[in-house]
Amino acid sequence: MTENESQLVLQAYLDGEAAAGQARPIEQLLAKDLQAQALLAELENTKRALVICRECEHEVKVPETREFYWSEIQREIQRLEQTVPAPARTPLWARWKRWLAYSGAVAGLAIAALLAPRSSHNSGELEAAVADTGAFTYRDFKANTTLVWLSFPADKELADNNETSTSD
Repeated sequence: MTENESQLVLQAYLDGEAAAGQARPIEQLLAKDLQAQALLAELENTKRALVICRECEHEVKVPETREFYWSEIQREIQRLEQTVPAPARTPLWARWKRWLAYSGAVAGLAIAALLAPRSSHNSGELEAAVADTGAFTYRDFKANTTLVWLSFPADKELADNNETSTSD
């Protein structure tokens, strides 16, 4: 017997709904299985609690019918719908005034953007500085890199020494 089946059998036993031939095997199961005993005790406690709750509940009889309450709700909804005023139509001059205010703000922002000073650090521009006649500096702002090119000739002796060392 699976766990779910044993739970259902114990519930039926507690409620007095167990089949006539099942009472004896259930009692034997309860005698040897501690989990079955614990489950039966929990089911008994739950049953007692439900009985106590039913005794505490008081049935309240309302003098009016359901239809009366629903008709009251419907009348209140209709009353509220009738009292909601229709939105007032805005005069033409007020709509033009609002449109002109928005248009003026957009035009002001556009003029400010056109008249704003330009930054000298535009992305991808070339910036060269001649601090020394033998050096050239390149700055790429987009890639955030700087390249310094040294164009002075190397000493002839140093160049000759490198050629001989690489040919050996």
